[in-house]
Amino acid sequence: MEPIATTPRPFGRTVCAMVTPFTEDGSLDLEGAQKLADHLVHSGGCDGLVLSGTTGESPTTSDAEKTRLVRAVVEAVGDRARITAGVGSSDTRHTAELARAAEDAGAHGVIVVTPYYSRPPQDAVEAHFRTVADAVGVPVMLYDIPARTGTRIEPATLIRLAGHPRIMGVKDCAYDLMGSAKVIAATGLAYYSGCEELNLPLYAIGGAGFISTVANAAGPELRAVLDAHDRGANREAARLHQLLLPLTELMMGDGLPGTVTAKALLGTLGLPGGPVRAPLLPAGPERAAGLRRAYEELRRTACVEAVSG
Repeated sequence: MEPIATTPRPFGRTVCAMVTPFTEDGSLDLEGAQKLADHLVHSGGCDGLVLSGTTGESPTTSDAEKTRLVRAVVEAVGDRARITAGVGSSDTRHTAELARAAEDAGAHGVIVVTPYYSRPPQDAVEAHFRTVADAVGVPVMLYDIPARTGTRIEPATLIRLAGHPRIMGVKDCAYDLMGSAKVIAATGLAYYSGCEELNLPLYAIGGAGFISTVANAAGPELRAVLDAHDRGANREAARLHQLLLPLTELMMGDGLPGTVTAKALLGTLGLPGGPVRAPLLPAGPERAAGLRRAYEELRRTACVEAVSG
């Protein structure tokens, strides 16, 4: 059975919002980034990676670090996954410069967040995205996360922007399924859930997949939900989605940023991550242990489901 989504997937289907590994002294760990990217693609269930996003601590990495990260990950992964670079900022000119640099470094696409803090009106938001899309030759994804930026990309604005030949996708963190459904129905935009608890609901109404922080550790389990839905096994998909909720809540809804929890869990798994950069602070040992317990329980129950199914 074909997936319900009929739009193309220029950024992948099961996409990890990858952490940016740092060494213990806080420097960029390019070798660690290559190892983590290879793991996520080879055995982590991911056919796409987003670099230098929220989870990738983009506010605290320099322009040069962002470019070096793209080059290193593209070198490690090649054509085995789509590499999308986060290039958003509150400055249109700077965003366009970052987008061109990412393209030159080998990124397959770029993701652009709504300009933050200045809270531009919708005509300015639209002009911002068009300017950035005009500056590059790779697919552009728009990142709608009003809880962080203070500004929504309204459905009507998204529908207009869908006419641009390089604006091809949306990372949806707006928590508005009605609005998302309207845009999906009216456009060819590839819609990606940016909130794990909405991965299955958005996919079921025509979404293209997910972009997930939890996928740093649980990519195969997240992918299994979409695979079950594609097979028409809707009860199985719902059950697998439910199994992910405890780990998702601990990582994304329990008071700490997802970057902090993802790096803490990766550390317990022996995978590259390293420390977070200030102003973030690391998770304590008790939180890391709790994350590991939730992860192990997910793996155990998912295995039981697979055997019983």
